Amino acid sequence: MLPSSTSRDLAPRVDLKGANLLRFLAVLTVLYSHISFYLIDDLGTGWWGLDLVYELFIARGGLNQHLSFLGVAVFMTLTGALITRSAIRHSPQKFLLNRLGRLLPAFWVAIVAAIVLVRLGINGMFSGQVGVSNSEAVLSFFLGNFFLKPEVAVLGVAWTLTVQVTFYFACVFARPILRATPIIMPLAGAAICSLILLYNLYVPQPYSVPMLSKIAATLPTVFLGQIIYLGWARLADWRLIVIAAFAQIEVVRFATEFRVYWAGDRYLWTIAVVTACVVLIGRYDGQMNNWAVVRWTAQRSYTIYLVHTLVLYRVYENTVGHFGQTGAIIAFLVVMAAVAEALYRWVEVPAARKIAAWTDRRAARAAKPPDRVATDTPAPRVASGHVLVRRTSGSRISR
Repeated sequence: MLPSSTSRDLAPRVDLKGANLLRFLAVLTVLYSHISFYLIDDLGTGWWGLDLVYELFIARGGLNQHLSFLGVAVFMTLTGALITRSAIRHSPQKFLLNRLGRLLPAFWVAIVAAIVLVRLGINGMFSGQVGVSNSEAVLSFFLGNFFLKPEVAVLGVAWTLTVQVTFYFACVFARPILRATPIIMPLAGAAICSLILLYNLYVPQPYSVPMLSKIAATLPTVFLGQIIYLGWARLADWRLIVIAAFAQIEVVRFATEFRVYWAGDRYLWTIAVVTACVVLIGRYDGQMNNWAVVRWTAQRSYTIYLVHTLVLYRVYENTVGHFGQTGAIIAFLVVMAAVAEALYRWVEVPAARKIAAWTDRRAARAAKPPDRVATDTPAPRVASGHVLVRRTSGSRISR
């Protein structure tokens, strides 16, 4: 058990200087994945870039078709590795406000854009519906649309936020455990994920909740990131770390066996590759971290993730006839970068700063000692060994 001490001692700092490089690689794989899905599955065409990646990383590397889940797994593992320390150090209120304050404003703007594009007939839905009703639109702002049956997705990529938000609230609930014996959280998390998968497997309709299985099958990547942090920070015995890691592997194996995943059966290998990359690159402090394109992409990785599917299909459709496939993909990247930059610069960063400043002011006011109540008779003062007493009659102080 960890000793009672300061937050710094309970959660030592671990510098993940390679996090930006990992985010950069994750963005590339997410973009590749959706371009591949669109060109191959939707349009029935191909592209030389897809062929090259397929040969290197799918045919030879054994990863999922379209590199499905690869980028998501990187983002999720980084979430576990980076957020656990914050959950231990900060109060539950500050932790949640900072985390949700970083996510929600840009997400809400992206949801508004998605709804407008659907209702104008520019974009389609990311699920089987023709359009989105008012009630479904409202639920989309709070991720409730993913828990409907059938699922309603006006912005399909936002499902990963349900996993992140679930992990945030789990960290708040488990904060006493994280501050005492933190390795219990990923161990208990694996057990709970298994129970959720069993529930949806054996409980008949209409009582099952399919989205819960998707969350339970994805959370092991977050817990693996948490385990990595606990190992680097030396907050758990290495034997327990190995056991906790194998517990996540078993959840992934279980989810794969019962076809909870949606793009093949190579998820365990994909997650193993991601975990190895995070361990090997996470603390990398080399020159690539300082490349402008790496820093720019990493800083805007969240807004890129939110907007890229909103602009991909129409930009490609309207430019491929003029510029060819490669030119259309370049046009998509340019438009996406501009939209992501605007969302980052004018929404994500200002909103996060205001919310962080507000939470800091609240914390400062809470920590400030109350003002001393003034009285007519101050406390006695000691001077030269004598007690000085103030007479209430208004006379001068006498010895």
